[in-house]
Amino acid sequence: MSTQDIQQLIDFISQSGLDEVNIETTDLKISVKRYGQNPPSAPVAMAAPVTPALQMQASTPVPAASTQVAASPPKADTSNYITIKSPMIGTFYRSVNPESPMFVEVGDSISEGKVVCIIEAMKLFNEIESEISGRIVKILVENATPVEYDQPLFLVEPI
Repeated sequence: MSTQDIQQLIDFISQSGLDEVNIETTDLKISVKRYGQNPPSAPVAMAAPVTPALQMQASTPVPAASTQVAASPPKADTSNYITIKSPMIGTFYRSVNPESPMFVEVGDSISEGKVVCIIEAMKLFNEIESEISGRIVKILVENATPVEYDQPLFLVEPI
């Protein structure tokens, strides 16, 4: 399918009453969507060419349309990390008060029994202790925000 064919397809769809069209062949996948009652000046076209010849052809700019190769971002491997979860519903605090230092920061080593945060529930401040030894890799909750039961709070790399 040439760039002109794609442009003609986009023009045809913009003149029709269709809001979304998906075309898929062995060499090409196109998805054209029109948004809401007042569509933007041109619908968006996404092409995922399979062959190098079609990839060169699809990379030619199409007037009034965006042509992109579909790609998914790489995910970080968190399978070897252990999650410290909230044992209750409440408000998550990283320190005793705003002037005090945080219990833990990213990169800190923790041991079993070390206080990692406080969760306030019904005006009671409950110290949450680590049940594992390791290194804090990521803090998953912002300070002074509500947390749910069993919500992940920290990612820990075990030692």
